[in-house]
Amino acid sequence: MKQEIVVGTRESKLAMWQAGWVVELLKGVHPEYSYRIEGIRTTGDNILDVALAKIGDKGLFTKELEHALLRGEIDMAVHSMKDLPTELPGGLAIGAICQRAHPGDVLISREGKMLGELPEGALVGTSSLRRCAQLLHYRRDLKMTDLRGNINTRLRKLEEGHFDATVLAFAGVHRMGWDDRITQLIPFEICLPAVGQGAIGVEVRADDEKVRNLVNKIDHLESRQAITAERAMLKKLEGGCQIPIGALGTLKNGRLNIEGVVASLDGKELVRSSLVGDAGDAAGTGLRLAEMLIRLGAGDILNKIRQRDNGPVPLSRQENGCHE
Repeated sequence: MKQEIVVGTRESKLAMWQAGWVVELLKGVHPEYSYRIEGIRTTGDNILDVALAKIGDKGLFTKELEHALLRGEIDMAVHSMKDLPTELPGGLAIGAICQRAHPGDVLISREGKMLGELPEGALVGTSSLRRCAQLLHYRRDLKMTDLRGNINTRLRKLEEGHFDATVLAFAGVHRMGWDDRITQLIPFEICLPAVGQGAIGVEVRADDEKVRNLVNKIDHLESRQAITAERAMLKKLEGGCQIPIGALGTLKNGRLNIEGVVASLDGKELVRSSLVGDAGDAAGTGLRLAEMLIRLGAGDILNKIRQRDNGPVPLSRQENGCHE
């Protein structure tokens, strides 16, 4: 009988698809094992009526999976890389970052209108402050409002007429087979993605040599380098879902280009820059870009966000800022 490897993931259809995709990759390189997917509900899955920025973001979609991993109930955890905090619990490591899909955002509108064609004051549903800030910087007249839930729920609410349009990650829409619903791939010039968006990561116990060797076979070096740079930038800026931060790392001929953006909640202030570095020093390149953004004014933007309401505001209590 084959030895069983237990793969943990969230219970959503998209998360289950991603775990299944990882299992198929693993079967291709390690067919000597059998694999079982274990669905686990996370805090983020259980709280759907509160904006992410109001409840904090440290491990909202990963903490329960990590606890199960540390207790030995699962052998690995499959995450969307954008959900994985920049600091992992002691004893855990990122065993693999799989090849990244297109990392950008897409617009899905009820009447098939592009972002620039939406009527004045159009209602756009999104729970992401990063998307809110950048889209408001592009079009001040848009009305941004919260839209939580899985992709199915968000598209259903759009179809029911609650919104004129919504913005989602291309990767999730594509993986669910809904490319025909996409109205527009939003250009990176308008909206940089979340750190790690489009990539699937596999978290493992740091001391589990067998599993680490197993998942290492599905690690994609260029995706890891690009996302390592993005995560280093984010860590230096100490950002999360309460802070409008976007980043995109790309590689060409062994050189790593990373672009980053920091914006105020209302989109009025926005600092954006890029840097090219050695792909072998991905973390250092991301760190240097963060320092550059801070010098250009991102530090002031971040300080204003963190000191709203006449005093320092814990990140877990900051208001959403997406509501008009």
